Amino acid sequence: MLRVAVIGMGNIGNTHAPVYKADALSELVAVCDIIKERADKAAERYDVPAYYSVDDLLKNQQLDAVTVSTAGVENGGDHFEPTIQCLEAGLHVLCEKPISNDIEKARAMVAKADEKGVYFGINLNHRFVPPAARAKKWVEEGKLGDLLLINMTMWINNPNETSPWFHLRALHPHSLDIMRYFCGDVKRVHAFANRAPGRVCYSNVQVNLEFANGVVGHLTGSYDANPSHNLERCEVMGTEGRFVLENLYQELTLYPRRSDELTVIRNSIMGGLSGFGATFQNRIHRWLEQVDAKVPRDQIEASGHEGLAVQEIIEAAIRSVESGKAESVPAR
Repeated sequence: MLRVAVIGMGNIGNTHAPVYKADALSELVAVCDIIKERADKAAERYDVPAYYSVDDLLKNQQLDAVTVSTAGVENGGDHFEPTIQCLEAGLHVLCEKPISNDIEKARAMVAKADEKGVYFGINLNHRFVPPAARAKKWVEEGKLGDLLLINMTMWINNPNETSPWFHLRALHPHSLDIMRYFCGDVKRVHAFANRAPGRVCYSNVQVNLEFANGVVGHLTGSYDANPSHNLERCEVMGTEGRFVLENLYQELTLYPRRSDELTVIRNSIMGGLSGFGATFQNRIHRWLEQVDAKVPRDQIEASGHEGLAVQEIIEAAIRSVESGKAESVPAR
């Protein structure tokens, strides 16, 4: 059983903490937040000690792993320091997405985890649903043939206006991770973005992607959707068929190229996820399983390396919007 602390007790920290509390593979032993009232409230809720700095947490608690669920600028600005402190202490770290809104810091975090030989994961929880696993299996079994293209749409309602690139950096690690999950590394992007009236951030984006294996793809993202009409849709096509994954986990359909017989799998017959919150349970449990089993570090799903890979794509997309040209993504 892994002794775990949660650092950052905002909404996301209070989503992670009860998962650790309930999971048989972990024991939640502490919470930490620089805002004393927030830490104290969480400590009372989970019946664990509260700490107000990472230094004090590390000095006073015997830990195996932590969640870093701090926020900061573009939801990733405060991830670097606590992650580096915990990695330096030899702890395994599950960090919220984005890994960091500063690409140099993101690279340093991954390098530190490699240097220390510890597990480093990112909460890219959208891939941890049964329909995505089934779709991935179809790809691996060749049901789609040779992959040709992928289209990804993620539209949500978010009025956040903290910076011009908040939408791209904070939301689309999820979108791009799903695209990479099915189609692999991206080598080049060409992006366009606009602001809805009155917006500070570029709240709508279109990104064309060229994958290393020759697949071509497209991402459409928005922060301007009707709040009751949020949409997450992924479509992958190959020489022998295509699949469509609707709203993350609600429905998965396989369309064979040479047959009119479809395979349709609905959420109710794939374990019946109760809602988006269940994706955190799936992701955290998988993290605990892999760390507990001491799998090879390169087998960690949604690893720090993969979190960095999607952030490299985002930074290339930002450069493309600014330059008006296709931009290369650094090879991993």
